[in-house]
Amino acid sequence: MEGLVYLADTNIFLEALLGQDRKGDVQSFLQTVDLSAIFITDLSLHSIGIILYRLKNFALFNSFIEDIIVDGVGVLSLPPEDLKTLDLTADKFNLDFDDAYQYAVATKYEMQLISFDADFDGTERRRREPIEVLNEIQG
Repeated sequence: MEGLVYLADTNIFLEALLGQDRKGDVQSFLQTVDLSAIFITDLSLHSIGIILYRLKNFALFNSFIEDIIVDGVGVLSLPPEDLKTLDLTADKFNLDFDDAYQYAVATKYEMQLISFDADFDGTERRRREPIEVLNEIQG
């Protein structure tokens, strides 16, 4: 992975999929940044599936897979040996499992974490919101 790459947290995609307040920022981010530079974790992908299935929104999940994942956003995971150290990350930064997983993937692959979750603000990598990336790109 060369150049600037982004790891989009679960809440980034859910913001757009569920039509929440910052949907426009997320859509602009996904339309402006090359999808091949954006990644999602397997955990986020499955979490989105769980949430959309719980809402009985099967078609939206299928569209998300087709339009976002198949068309370019990469899916990353941690190997089992890396899972054994998540507790250290969680304890150090006071993160839950999901956040520790996202943080570990961003660290392992040297990615900028894109999230609305302020829990990452207390970490060494921090996080950025889609609007911050857009403002930087658009100068």
